[in-house]
Amino acid sequence: MKGKELLLALENLLGEEQVIEKSQEANELKTTFLDFVRDEEMKLQQGQGSSEEEEESEGRDISPEEQELKELKDQFFEQYEKFRERLASEKSALKLEQEANLRLKKSFIDRLKKLVEEEENIGAALAEYRKIHEAWKEVGDIPRDSRQEVQSEYSRLLESFFFNIKIYRELKDHDLKRNLQLKQEVVEKLQALDGVESVKDLESSIKALQNEFEETGPVPQEEWETLKQTYWDQVRKIYTRIQAHYDERREQMRSNIEKKQALLEQVDQFLSELGEPDSAKSWDQQTKRILEFQEEWKKVGFGTRKENEELWKQFRERCDRFFAQKKVFFDGLKESFNQVADQKQKLIEKAHGLKESTDWKETSAALIRLQKEWKQLGSAGQRLEHGLWKDFRAACDHFFDARKAHFDREDKQNEENLEAKKALISEMEAYQLPADKKQALEDLKAFSKRFSEIGKVPFKQKDKVYEGYKTCLDGLYQQMKLEGEEKEKVMFQAHLDTIKASPKSDHLLEKERREIRQKIDKLRQEINLFENNLGFLANSKGAESLRKDVEKKIRATEEKIKEYRSKLKMLVHE
Repeated sequence: MKGKELLLALENLLGEEQVIEKSQEANELKTTFLDFVRDEEMKLQQGQGSSEEEEESEGRDISPEEQELKELKDQFFEQYEKFRERLASEKSALKLEQEANLRLKKSFIDRLKKLVEEEENIGAALAEYRKIHEAWKEVGDIPRDSRQEVQSEYSRLLESFFFNIKIYRELKDHDLKRNLQLKQEVVEKLQALDGVESVKDLESSIKALQNEFEETGPVPQEEWETLKQTYWDQVRKIYTRIQAHYDERREQMRSNIEKKQALLEQVDQFLSELGEPDSAKSWDQQTKRILEFQEEWKKVGFGTRKENEELWKQFRERCDRFFAQKKVFFDGLKESFNQVADQKQKLIEKAHGLKESTDWKETSAALIRLQKEWKQLGSAGQRLEHGLWKDFRAACDHFFDARKAHFDREDKQNEENLEAKKALISEMEAYQLPADKKQALEDLKAFSKRFSEIGKVPFKQKDKVYEGYKTCLDGLYQQMKLEGEEKEKVMFQAHLDTIKASPKSDHLLEKERREIRQKIDKLRQEINLFENNLGFLANSKGAESLRKDVEKKIRATEEKIKEYRSKLKMLVHE
């Protein structure tokens, strides 16, 4: 139950018409509230102990949490004082009322005694008895120390009245049987209390039932001894159970004190072996053990109030001593933490400067480098690290989330492109070449242009869809049955169109240009070789025939160079 809930519960008790019966509940609320306050003070003390920027405990500013706890304590004890004042007032009034009730009951006893001893008129005696008895039942509680004596005297007089005064037997038998029935019902209710688990409810119920049993008139004499024995057996059984509960509770409290003493000894041994931890990690490990001690302490129940308070005071002193040592150590780390924090702040500024970039590759690499630098710097301390990391992470996440969204959109577009290219290939497979070659070439070029303009497809599918397209296009060009120079030019153009549709088009086009230039250079070397050979053939026998053959080869090679230059020109315009 939280502190505010305890305050509300106390205020609800104050709202009751009478608080005298709520005294124990109020005391339990107070005890629970004190435990809550101790726990909260311990948590605040721990927080002060592990914080690098806390000042010395004397003269420091009170924190908002401490102020809130103080206000809550003030409100609670203000309400508790009001409860005590009302309780004292009600007890005083109750005492006066009980004393008045005692005087009144004694007057009824005197009247009943006089009635038993002096009244001879049975009818008048019965009427007077009924008045006295009804008035007696209306009288409230009397002082506890007089209750047994007064009730016993009244019961004795009642018995004397009914057994010594001559009354109408029928009425007497009826009343005796009715009283027997009522007292038997009380006994049954007492027996039913065996199933009540709450000792508090048990105490309240047995008191009311005892009053009800004693206030019920006499029963037939032949039934009385048996009834009385059954009644007192059950009453003693219940009080034995109540007593056992409180004995067990006292034993448990004694055991709790022993457990807390043993736990205090463990803390003393831990502190004696602690030494001087020289790292934050080591201090964190030792802090974890102290916190475990505190958790174990909270799990142990209460002991007797005086011993419990003394042990708690000693336990808290040990914890305070530990956290004071810890604070001294972490104060020494504060400067180095601040230096790390300054360096990390610079990385944060760089990350924020990059987060809006759409250069996905370079920026990704840059941010990854910043993240590596961040790790290499180490921690800026518990006080600063979380906030710095949160800011740095936000900048990185901003970029990487945007990059993911970009590639998600691109993947979706690539899937759509894949379906479009598959549809185009299906269209090409169903295409029938027209008789007009010009129209056919235009159609095939249109297919190539459409395929190239569709755009990228998923990486894993790009080679497969490209090969399907290339195979289909090459097949259509083959069906045209071109010949000579026209075939060479058209097939080369088809070759270029196919390359342009490839996902590696830039690389393949550059490779094609390089290979053609290499072929041209090689052919030029052949021409140079042929020309050199012509010089040797000038004075040799049969030179004319050889010269013509070489010149023919030179012309053929020049034609090939011309053809390659034409292809290169086509490539230059791509």
